[in-house]
Amino acid sequence: MEQFYSIGMILVMIAIFYFLLIRPENKRKKQAEEMRNSLKKGDQITTIGGIVGKIVMVGEETIVIETSDDRVRMELTKWSVSTNNSQQPVDKKAEKKAKAEEAAKEEPAKIPEGSDNEVK
Repeated sequence: MEQFYSIGMILVMIAIFYFLLIRPENKRKKQAEEMRNSLKKGDQITTIGGIVGKIVMVGEETIVIETSDDRVRMELTKWSVSTNNSQQPVDKKAEKKAKAEEAAKEEPAKIPEGSDNEVK
């Protein structure tokens, strides 16, 4: 009986590791691969090394980016792309934050007349 309990605990530990570590990592890898495969001309990207540029040509395994107003061009492999800055935020928290920032920019805070914070 004690032997079945030990085997059961080992199986539970393996399941926990799978759902907390392995599965999320595979999901992130798949999303990164999809992002790299969907790169197109005109996208603003950041590489793993921190280089920011605009894509001017997309090949099978490589991309060519322009990094400044001087038209400096660099050829990079697709796997070196860290983020696509042209894509809109997908998650709900980022959307809410962007909307809140936009609303804050549109309408400045109003100070009621006669308050101590009024600028004179």
